[in-house]
Amino acid sequence: MAVSMRDLDPAFQGAGQKAGIEIWRIEKLSPVAVPKSSHGKFYTGDSYIILKTSASKTGALRHDIHYWLGADTSQDEAGAAAIKTVELDAALGGRAVQYREVQGHETEKFLSYFKPCIIPLKGGIASGFKHVEEEEYKNCLYICQGKHVVHVKEVPFARSSLNHDDIFILDTKSKIFQFNGSNSSIQERAKALEVVQYIKDTYHDGKCDVAAIEDGKLMADAETGEFWGFFGGFAPLPRKTTRDEAKNIDTVPTRLYKVQKGQAEPVEIESLTRELLETNGCYIVDCGIEVFVWMGRNTSLDERKTASGAADELLLGLDRPKCHVVRVIEGFETVMFRSKFDSWPQSTNVAVTEDGRGKVAALLKRQGLNVRGLMKAAPPKEEPQPYIDCTGNLQVWRVNGQQKTLLQVSDQSKFYSGDCYIFQYSYPGEDKEEHLIGTWFGRQSVEEDRVSAISQAGKIIELLKFSATQARIYEGYEPLQFFVIFQSFIVFKGGLSEGYKKHLAEKELGDDTYKEDGIALFRVQGTGPDNMQSIQVEPVASSLNSSYCYILHSGSSVFTWTGNLTNSEDQELVERQLDLIKPDMQSKLQKEGAESEQFWEILGGKSEYPSEKIGRDAESDPHLFSCTFSKGELKVTEIYNFNQDDLMTEDVFILDCHSDIYIWVGQQVENKNKMQALAIGEKFLEYDFLMEKLSHQAPTYIVMEGSEPLFFTRHFSWDSTKSAMHGNSFQRKLALVKNGGAPPIDKPKRRTPVSYGGRSAAPEKSQRSRSVSFSPDRVRVRGRSPAFNALAATFENPNARNLSTPPPMVRKLYPKSVTPDSAKLAPRSAAIAALTASFNKPLPAKEVIIPPSIKGSPEEPKLSTEAMISSPQGDSKENSVNNVTDETPKPKPETIQEDVKEGETEDEEGLPIYPYDRLKTTATDPVTEIDVTKRETYLSSEEFREKFGMVKEAFHKLPKWKQNKVKMALQLF
Repeated sequence: MAVSMRDLDPAFQGAGQKAGIEIWRIEKLSPVAVPKSSHGKFYTGDSYIILKTSASKTGALRHDIHYWLGADTSQDEAGAAAIKTVELDAALGGRAVQYREVQGHETEKFLSYFKPCIIPLKGGIASGFKHVEEEEYKNCLYICQGKHVVHVKEVPFARSSLNHDDIFILDTKSKIFQFNGSNSSIQERAKALEVVQYIKDTYHDGKCDVAAIEDGKLMADAETGEFWGFFGGFAPLPRKTTRDEAKNIDTVPTRLYKVQKGQAEPVEIESLTRELLETNGCYIVDCGIEVFVWMGRNTSLDERKTASGAADELLLGLDRPKCHVVRVIEGFETVMFRSKFDSWPQSTNVAVTEDGRGKVAALLKRQGLNVRGLMKAAPPKEEPQPYIDCTGNLQVWRVNGQQKTLLQVSDQSKFYSGDCYIFQYSYPGEDKEEHLIGTWFGRQSVEEDRVSAISQAGKIIELLKFSATQARIYEGYEPLQFFVIFQSFIVFKGGLSEGYKKHLAEKELGDDTYKEDGIALFRVQGTGPDNMQSIQVEPVASSLNSSYCYILHSGSSVFTWTGNLTNSEDQELVERQLDLIKPDMQSKLQKEGAESEQFWEILGGKSEYPSEKIGRDAESDPHLFSCTFSKGELKVTEIYNFNQDDLMTEDVFILDCHSDIYIWVGQQVENKNKMQALAIGEKFLEYDFLMEKLSHQAPTYIVMEGSEPLFFTRHFSWDSTKSAMHGNSFQRKLALVKNGGAPPIDKPKRRTPVSYGGRSAAPEKSQRSRSVSFSPDRVRVRGRSPAFNALAATFENPNARNLSTPPPMVRKLYPKSVTPDSAKLAPRSAAIAALTASFNKPLPAKEVIIPPSIKGSPEEPKLSTEAMISSPQGDSKENSVNNVTDETPKPKPETIQEDVKEGETEDEEGLPIYPYDRLKTTATDPVTEIDVTKRETYLSSEEFREKFGMVKEAFHKLPKWKQNKVKMALQLF
C-alpha cells in the first residue's frame, strides 16, 4: 500500500510507539488528542478514535484501533472517525485490527480498557450540546448488564424502567442503591458492584452509603423501604417487553460480499474458504452479530476507506446499524475471523515484511520525528524464573497398575520413559504449607498406568482437602518448576512396571530398558546445578547435536562428548551428571570433530546430526477464559485485560500461557464440575480456541481458589486476602465496597518472592508467621556448624535478630527427600541474602575479622558451597540475616567439655569439632563417623572465620564487574 503525505494526519505522528492507550476526539472533522486525565470520559454527541498498543513478551508491539460513535454524534463526525481510523492504521504500518463501537453496544474488548465501565455524558464538542454542570445533585437510574464486563446505560428514573432480569443502580445524593433482579446471576450482581464503587469514588469522593436491594424482599428492611420510597412505594414490576430485547441475529447465515466501485456485491458460495479472498480486493463477511471487512495487502488506502463506507451502508440497508464491525488486514486476521471459515490454512504465503512500516518510518524520519516505535522492537532478554520455593520436601512414587511404590531418596530423580510417576512436593507458603501433587507420564507409558496415576494422585489431593495444586506433565514437556524441584533429573529408556512389560509382550517388541553395563547415550541439558537433566536417547550418531553435551557408556568405557556450540557451563553439567550416572568411572573427553574410532564404533559409525538447540514452546502473553462444561461440550468466553477480580468463586477459568495452562476452580463451584477440571483442560487443548497450535501434552495445572501458587498468581496483581474471603462473589464484593475497597480481614501479605533463580530479598517483619523456641541448651541440628555460627555472627546484627528463629541448616544435596528435619526447611535464599549482603557491605579499615582463637590452622580450609548457601531452619520470615552492621557479636555462654577424645574438641553447643588437617579428603589420619558431605560443619569457628575473612577481603579488592560475577556464581549454587 503506497503512503503519501496527504495520507498522514499530523495528529497521528508518533502514535503507537509505546504500550498504553491514546485517544483522539473528532473536532471539525479532524482528530484532536484527548489528555490522559480525560480518558474514559465520552460524550454522547461526539466520535472518538482509541488506539490500544500492547507489548508482547517478545517485545513486539501490537495495535488495536477502535472508533466510538456516540448516540447523538453527527453522520459527518462518524464518517470522519471511520476514515481517520484507516489513516491511523496506515501510519502504524497497516497491521492493526479496527473495530467500530456504537454507544450501548460496545465490544467486551473495548469496555475492558476502561474497567469497570464507561458512563457516557450528555453533550458534545461540535454537535450543539453543552456540558452542563448540575447545580443540584440529580438522582440517576442506570441499568447494568454483563457477567465479565458491564454495559451501563442511563434509563428514565421511573418504576417502569425496572425489571426482574437485570441489575439497576440508583444514585442519590447520600446513598447508592443496587437493585438485583430476581433472575440476575450472582456474577452479574458482583460485577455491578464494581460500577457502584466507581460511582461512589467518581461522584461522591468515596463518601456515601451503599445498600443492596433484593428483588422480592418487599419492605423487609429499612433500606428496602427507602429504595421504594424514591418510586412512590412498592408495586409489582412489569415484565421485560420484547422491544427491550435485542434482536436475535446470531441465526443470520454467513454471507460474503466483494466491494466493487464502492458497493458491496454479493458473492455466491457453497462454503466459506480462504481461497475466495483475493489479495488485491476488499471483502465483507456478514456473520450476523459481527461483520468483518477483509482488506487485501495489495489494496490502496482509498480502496480500504471505500470498503469501510460500504460496510456501513450495507448494515443501514439491513436495518442493523448497531452491529460490531471489525476490519482486518490480510495476514493479520483475528482468531474470530478465521474461525468463521470452513477451512483456513495454518499459514498463508503472504510475504509479511517491514515494507509498509518502513516506508512510513522513513517518511516521518525525514520530518525529524521519533520513529523508534514504528520499527520492530528487539525482544528483551529475560531469565526464566520457576516462581516456586526450592527448599521443600519431595516424595515420589512409581505407578504399577493399581499400586504405587515409594522411591528411595537416591532414586527420586531417576525416571523411566515406560513408566508413570506421582510426586508430592510440599514447601513453605505465605502462612501455611503449600503442596504440588503431580503426575508424570513417560513417552512409552501405557494408558492403564496413566489412568491409575491420575486416580491415585486424586486420592492424595482429597486427603489434603483439595488444597493442593495438581499438575499433569508429559515427558518432553516438563515445565521449569518441575526441573528445579527435582534439580538433577534423569530419564532412562524402557520401564519397570508390569503394564509396560505386558505391552511389550503383546506387541512382540524388544525390551530396551536401561542397563548399567549396556550401551547408553545421554543428552545433557539444563541451566545450572539446580536445573540439569540427562535424557537417554538412541545410541546412534544421528542422536548427537552440536548444541549439547553427551555421556556415552559401553561396558567399562565411558565417554563425554562436547558439541562445538556448547559453553563451559554446559560442560560443567556433564561432569555433574557423570557423577550420578557413572560415579566411579573415569571418562574420556571427546570434542566434536576430534572423536576417537572407538567412540564412533560404539555408535555404529558416523552420520549427519543437527546443530540447532531443541526448542520448547515459549510462554506467550496469557489469555483468560471463563468456562462452562456440560455434556462433554466446552464453551469458553475470553476475558480481555483481565485482573484478579475477574475470577469469580462460582466459576471455572482457564489461564492459557501457551507453554502451559492453568484451570482455576472457585470454592463455590459444584463438586461435579470440580471433579471435571482435568477433563476441561483436555478439551481446551483439543479445541485450541486461539488456533495457536497448542500441544495436547502441554503441562496442565489445576489450581484451587485460596491455594494459588506463586507461579500462577504472578500473572495477576494478586492480593491473597481477596481469595481468602468467604461467601459468594456478590457477598465478597459487597463487603469490599462497604469497607472502602479493602478486604475486611487481616491476613499477612504474600511473602517477598525468593529463591527462584538464586535471587533473594529481605523478608518483612510483619510477614513472619512461624516461631520456634530457642535456648542455649537446645540440641543443635546437625548442619549448623560452629564455623557457620561464626560466619553468621560476622554479618548479622545481634540486636535485630529474632532469637525465636532457629539456626540455619545446611541445604541438602539434590534430590530432595522427606526426613524428620526437612519439613522445617526454609528457603535457601535467606542464607544467600546474608552472604551477598556481606559482599555488598564495604569493608571497614579496622574491622576485626579474626577473633582471639584457641587454636590456629596453618592450612587454608576449602569453603564448601553447601556451607555458604545454607538456609535457616524454620520460616525465613523470622531471620534477619540481611540486617548487616558493624557491631561485634555478643559473646556466647561458655560450655563445659566432657569426655573429649584426643584430637577432638567440642563447640559451645557440645558437638565435636576437628582440625582441618583431619577433615581433608587427603588426610593421613582422617576423621571417621562424620557426614562427609558437610565437612565444614566440623571446623572450629576460628578456623572458618579466619579463612572466610581472607576471602571477603580479597573479594572487595576485585573490580566491580568481577564482584558481580562472583555473586551470580553463588546464586547459581
